[in-house]
Amino acid sequence: MIKHFSYILLAIILGGCAYSFTGASIPSDMKTVAIPVFDDISGYTEAGLRENLTNVLIQKFIQDNSLQVVDRKFSDTILEGIITSLRDEPFVITGNERVNSRRVVISVRVKFLDQRSKKQLWEKTFSQYSDYAADGGLVAKQQAIQKAIENLTEDILIATVSDW
Repeated sequence: MIKHFSYILLAIILGGCAYSFTGASIPSDMKTVAIPVFDDISGYTEAGLRENLTNVLIQKFIQDNSLQVVDRKFSDTILEGIITSLRDEPFVITGNERVNSRRVVISVRVKFLDQRSKKQLWEKTFSQYSDYAADGGLVAKQQAIQKAIENLTEDILIATVSDW
């Protein structure tokens, strides 16, 4: 019984050591990333959307510390993005056809490039959403957009530092 417990404990300890969320899977020769301001072809007139999304993404990379964010001239890699759509649509409609909840959906297309070899490492489309009360007004809508941006940038960070 004690012998089996020891094996289980050892398996748990060793298994726990196998995971790293600090970017251990990034090739060791890649140390820096440039993140230019995302383009916006969504056609949605949301002031500051490009800058906001880019700044949140840069902050995520700084906090993660897997790749150092630097100017494009000095970077090993580049993360380029395009906001392809931002939709604000009814989500929950009651029986009397009254909109109770709305959903903001943001989609971006992102390319991760190895600047040294001039090769594209990956290209992916990311989409995230956030719901808000229909009667919440502009403040609720802005909070939903911000939450969708937070979720999007988290997805992009994870794809960049762990999808090798």
